[in-house]
Amino acid sequence: MRELLINEQIRDREVRLIGDDGTQYGIISIQEARQIADEKGMDLCKVNEARDNNPATCKLMDYGKYRYDQMKKEKEAKKNQKVVEIKEIRLSAVIDIGDMTRLASQTQKFIAEGNKVKASIRLKGRQQAHPEIAVDIVKQYIELVGACAVVEKQPMQEGRNIFAVLAPAPVKK
Repeated sequence: MRELLINEQIRDREVRLIGDDGTQYGIISIQEARQIADEKGMDLCKVNEARDNNPATCKLMDYGKYRYDQMKKEKEAKKNQKVVEIKEIRLSAVIDIGDMTRLASQTQKFIAEGNKVKASIRLKGRQQAHPEIAVDIVKQYIELVGACAVVEKQPMQEGRNIFAVLAPAPVKK
């Protein structure tokens, strides 16, 4: 949450003042604005900086209540957001179909929870001479996972590793 300048922290000579109920006071000196704020028992808060011959905009408000409401909104927004994790499934260049189906079902569980899945194979020794075999294994694995996931990144080689990223399929309405 960004902090606003209030009352004596405001150093501008003239400000455009907006009342707590939205009334426009116009451009007035900072002393007048502070006097109006004191009379109403409110805080003078600087909501916009001065730009292009326009003075800064200040508003009359109860700053404590404003901060409380802002913090409440932030907590609510934080509570409602979903953190997407990237789970990693490690395959092998010599994996058998039984292990691949087990890993595919595990991937379906991760996708159902709303997480992304990174399927990777690390090539060892002579396997590096034939990376196309490992790419075919990743493609078979993607077919086993099925329609619950979409391929976000196609299988690609990066050094000794081959990986693909799967994401949850968009929900149809």
